[in-house]
Amino acid sequence: MYTALTRDILITATPAYSAERSEPAENRYFWTYTIEIANHGPIQVQLLERLWRITDANGRVETVRGPGVVGETPILQPGESFRYTSGCGLGTASGLMSGSYRMIDAKGRGFDVEIPAFSLDSPLERRVLN
Repeated sequence: MYTALTRDILITATPAYSAERSEPAENRYFWTYTIEIANHGPIQVQLLERLWRITDANGRVETVRGPGVVGETPILQPGESFRYTSGCGLGTASGLMSGSYRMIDAKGRGFDVEIPAFSLDSPLERRVLN
């Protein structure tokens, strides 16, 4: 589990390798990740956009930007949270995801919230510690 707190918005990311959707012999690896967005602040906020930077084990970076998450632009009252699950495929057995959400508060002020960087690790990859 990975967390980041920005302006009273707590983002928690939990990735999991998906063996049933991966084909290592074809260099196709897939992970699911669950994100929880919790409003710990005193004012309503809404998630408007997402920005992901997905880096594979070879250092290739893909940027994904778009409205909302999983087709929604959730509104969170103080104390509320929103959880969703999505997925990511790579051509390498490991990688990294990070990014941000563009939010707006009830007073019309926009701000960015950090999505914590989290690793995408295949149980098939041999790890070497230096």
